[in-house]
Amino acid sequence: MVNKRTKKAGITGKYGVRYGASLRKQVKKIEISQHARYTCSFCGKDSVKRMSTGIWNCHACKKVQAGGAYMLNTAQAAQVRSTIRRLREGTDV
Repeated sequence: MVNKRTKKAGITGKYGVRYGASLRKQVKKIEISQHARYTCSFCGKDSVKRMSTGIWNCHACKKVQAGGAYMLNTAQAAQVRSTIRRLREGTDV
């Protein structure tokens, strides 16, 4: 049976004891989110991966989307979408 090499460090175990614990925790959160698979808004499959900074590619339907640098949908983008929707509904009235 193969044992896990790191328990708390996870993906940031490659940094060892360097850079400090709090910085490694921040980097761990970012690196986990940028390497994760996200749900495609076009085909609905969990196959969107990061190609480069802000560019996300769905391997199932071959769509390329613009998004955040480290995660597909950012909190600011969600706020902008809701504001645009609210303003659009206000003009229809």
